[in-house]
Amino acid sequence: MKKLLSVAILIFVTISAFADSGRLLAGASKINITPKTDQPIHDSVYARSLVLDMNGQRLAFVALDLPIFTTDKLEERCKQQYNIARVIFSSSHNHSAPMVDNKITFAVSSPFQPFYEEQIMQLIGDAVSHLFPAKIAAGKRSFPQLGFNRLIVRENGHAKESWIADDHYRVENPERIPFGPVDPEVGVLRITDLQDNTRALIMNYAMHADVVCFNYAVSADYPGVAARKVEAAFDNKVTCLFINGGGGNIESLMISPRRSGPNDPVQTNYEPMERTGELLAWEVLKLAKSIPMPASDQTDIKYKIDSLQFVGRYDPKRAFNVHLITMIINNHISIAVCPGEMFVQFQLDWKEKMKLASADGFLFGYSWSGGKWPGYIADVRSAALGGYGADGGNVIQIGAGETIMVKHLQNYYKLTGLMSEQAK
Repeated sequence: MKKLLSVAILIFVTISAFADSGRLLAGASKINITPKTDQPIHDSVYARSLVLDMNGQRLAFVALDLPIFTTDKLEERCKQQYNIARVIFSSSHNHSAPMVDNKITFAVSSPFQPFYEEQIMQLIGDAVSHLFPAKIAAGKRSFPQLGFNRLIVRENGHAKESWIADDHYRVENPERIPFGPVDPEVGVLRITDLQDNTRALIMNYAMHADVVCFNYAVSADYPGVAARKVEAAFDNKVTCLFINGGGGNIESLMISPRRSGPNDPVQTNYEPMERTGELLAWEVLKLAKSIPMPASDQTDIKYKIDSLQFVGRYDPKRAFNVHLITMIINNHISIAVCPGEMFVQFQLDWKEKMKLASADGFLFGYSWSGGKWPGYIADVRSAALGGYGADGGNVIQIGAGETIMVKHLQNYYKLTGLMSEQAK
């Protein structure tokens, strides 16, 4: 067993790399992806895209109001139709997307998959058809936390999820105790035209999108509220993509009581969702308007794509082919693109390591670009303490998250040129 685990965790396969600079083109779009369903629709779910074109090499970000989205079909179609080399699908991980038989499903595909795929192709095509000369910059802002660490350490030293009560703590943390660690920062990537007019934004915040979980109606949850309010503040001339961070163990402080089923006479209270989204949008707008844009119209983009092989924590026969992308923009914006539900400790550590490198670090969680969806990815300490996502279910092997982030760090230094590829 020990031999199997050590071999599994040390297989690294670099798939491709890209580095170029010049005049950046960008295009953004938004489309409704709410399928025909018998469910009530409180608010529609959307997909938003941002396409970046550097000297003909195209990369697309697609942010979706869905729990988990992967596809083996769209990237090849995008290559053929739109000349896009890589597509990153980022799910908000809302728990109120269209259901199947009134059941929340976190499967990587659903009966609505063909409809989603056709809408996404239309979305990306629209973004490509509206490319404009662009500039990109980024910033971060701390503010009073909206979430708490939902794996609460109990009297026996082990952690239990917040929806399990004990003699001390109540179910779902109604007192809104700010358990930690959390990341109090929101990050924003601002994309403008050459006159510095904002055309698109990416907001990056680490927290579960399940304020109205078990509402038995379609809703984009707080990320949808935040994106709509940001776009409205720009007279709907800006596309705002929400990309979750390391939110695997972070729950909203404001939460709506759960319903027992679609026929429960108790109705969902959407005020906590609205307020959470409103507070996030306020901070995003304040930050976005303060981010200075580069004076030059030249942009530098580098990225590396890797595949890491892991096994299951409890079942070594389970195989996880985890794809990740390490990206640097303008030599100081560093993005670690990670699939699955990364715990927040990885995000905090990545940002600290990037500070040492004089870079602005961002972790894009729930972001798939190939391979197998890995589910929850807990840090070693959280895996030892236990709780939902840390030691239960079909979780990935212990240490996988640390290995993923070390690979990101190695790739960052390779992309900067500091890490030599050959012995000197």
